Amino acid sequence: MTYSHKPDTKRDFFVSCAKGLEPLLQDELQACGISSMRQTVAGLYFSGSLESAYRLCVFSRLANRVICLIASGPARDADEVYQLVRSLDWRQHMRHDQTLAVRSSGTTAQLNHTRFTAQKVKDAVVDQFLEAGEPRPSVSRDEPDLLIHAVLRKGDLILGIDLVGSSLHRRHYRQEQGVAPLKETLAAAVLIRAGWPERMNDPAPLLYDPLCGSGTLLIEAMLMGLDIAPGLLREKKLSGWLQHQNERMQAILTEAEQRREAGRNWPGRALGCDIERDSLQKARRNAERAGLYDQIDFEYTPLDKARAPEGTSLLICNPPYAERLGDEPEALALYQELGQLLRQQPPGTQAAVLTARPEWGRLLGVHSHRQYALFNGAIPVTLLCFQISDETIYRQQRSSDALPQPGRIDPASLDSGARMLANRLRKNLKNIGRWARQQGHECYRLYDADMPEYAFAIDLYGSQVHMQEYRAPSTVSEENASLRRRQAIEAVMAVLELPADAISLKMRQRQRGKDQYESLSRDGENLVVHEGPARLKVNLWRYLDTGLFLDHRPTRRYIGEHARGKRFLNLFCYTGAATVQAALGGARESLSIDLSNTYLDWARENLALNDIDGKQHRLLRADCLAYLQKAASSGRESFDLIFLDPPTFSNSKSTEQTLDIQRDHAELIEQCMKLLTPEGLLIFSTNRRRFQLDESVQKQYRTEDFSRASIDRDFARNPDIHQAWLIRHRTSD
Repeated sequence: MTYSHKPDTKRDFFVSCAKGLEPLLQDELQACGISSMRQTVAGLYFSGSLESAYRLCVFSRLANRVICLIASGPARDADEVYQLVRSLDWRQHMRHDQTLAVRSSGTTAQLNHTRFTAQKVKDAVVDQFLEAGEPRPSVSRDEPDLLIHAVLRKGDLILGIDLVGSSLHRRHYRQEQGVAPLKETLAAAVLIRAGWPERMNDPAPLLYDPLCGSGTLLIEAMLMGLDIAPGLLREKKLSGWLQHQNERMQAILTEAEQRREAGRNWPGRALGCDIERDSLQKARRNAERAGLYDQIDFEYTPLDKARAPEGTSLLICNPPYAERLGDEPEALALYQELGQLLRQQPPGTQAAVLTARPEWGRLLGVHSHRQYALFNGAIPVTLLCFQISDETIYRQQRSSDALPQPGRIDPASLDSGARMLANRLRKNLKNIGRWARQQGHECYRLYDADMPEYAFAIDLYGSQVHMQEYRAPSTVSEENASLRRRQAIEAVMAVLELPADAISLKMRQRQRGKDQYESLSRDGENLVVHEGPARLKVNLWRYLDTGLFLDHRPTRRYIGEHARGKRFLNLFCYTGAATVQAALGGARESLSIDLSNTYLDWARENLALNDIDGKQHRLLRADCLAYLQKAASSGRESFDLIFLDPPTFSNSKSTEQTLDIQRDHAELIEQCMKLLTPEGLLIFSTNRRRFQLDESVQKQYRTEDFSRASIDRDFARNPDIHQAWLIRHRTSD
């Protein structure tokens, strides 16, 4: 089938949009005088004149592309695709000196690669020019004169010409954007769903965005109010298609200019706030490029200090999505602060929040009266619409006395799941917490997956919390995992009375190679915590590990109690916490070895924190395996106390040797024993599950299982977290 392309007849078109915007796009088509249309997923088909399609290109705020359909027919294989395309006279659509590009979508059993389909379409077009004795047109992927769309659907190929040649969502004002930009078309849809077009008729319309980012919502709102057509902002008005009726397009652009001029007196304004100064600078420049610098004010304001201007017509925002696991506590705190801002608004205030986490909507403390499912690119998002009143604010939060402190959770607001976990945390805090206080421990494990549905390890480091989520099985959906995560964070905040920014959340998983040294995105602040007489630096955010393995607390205490007057060797020393305890326990001297500069620098800081002499207590960057081999063969080194706590597996790039602790531990222990004085002690520990101590070690040396004694009460639920042995020469019997 070949679609009509006579100048005065109706043509068939397809206009695309983001999923979820089809009903709103249909309203735009009707406003452009189009009545014959059919909705489909992510777009509409319609029949009309080129002029009606041009109106859509200029005035639509929601369309991505407007495509004029030129042919369709069976295309079960590559030959049928080629023949269908060759049957058209492409010299009616382009000249040989113009460039083209082909975008293909859809597959069949034989045409299962879109790039191959696009190649066949392109070949058929250029071959036609070659056979006519003309030069072949060139391909331009970025800015083609003619963009051909080829769609395979139910065994047919549908061909179309893109009227503009680039996506209509690009208004060309947003040349700078933030981390998670909101498409201009989605921003417009969000404003429409939130009721902004109706509020534009207020005597002095005012839009307020307390989390404005690069300003897309504000700019799109002002473009609507001032009746500035998106097509006026785009540099490219039409493609190089030969059948364009340029005089009709020019007439529509002239109409758009007249409407823009008539809208100059609209009294609306907008205010955008953000805590990121860089984002605010980008937003100001974007607004200036859109010609809206005088209509939008931007202010640096933290959300907890934000106040909506008096007379705000619509409060609207798009909070960060917290796509990374570690960002969730911070985002949760942001939702709390946003909820307090909403609840402070006078009755009747309209508000809207676009969120990728609709389950977090309850943190706002206000019932939404409408919700809309949308997509920001591939990310499902939900628009929550609110009308602030005493009836819509949650009952427990209607009294200002009932509101928690900023960034904190009111225990009465927890849902049933979070309450269940909170009850367990209170029980543990009463029992384990009391024990920790009696022992003088400010760093301890409060919870270790006590309840299977909340699979977290929760550790206290003074007034801060380190949460590690055990990886959920594949049978648990991300939606359920996200819900449990949010409930766990809320429960911790409520029971410990902490703000969310005092909580670090990570995924707990096996680390290999250099993963343990990799820095995460957030630096966080360093904390100095106390363990017995020692002062130790930890960081709950920067790395997967904090710098202090809490389960080894009894072993470090034992080292400190048995170190007086001895030479101490700390292999795989990590951040040197065991060395600090040995030195404070009276060790004569020590040598601490690790391959990581990061950890050795950390160990150096820990020594300095405790005024420990670096000359007496040396740090050495070396591969422990290579050091042991060299030192054992030379016979020049000897130690009275050795701590050997190697990783389960190691394959560092800086050495050709690999370590598998089950395979290699007997040799490691033997080399350590060569360095151990006759009356000395080797403490060997490993966290490998199902580890078995080699019989040869037990026969050759005197071994004592230290595992039970090396686990304190806070790790009693997980006695397999590590195993430990005290190993001595049999000559000391």
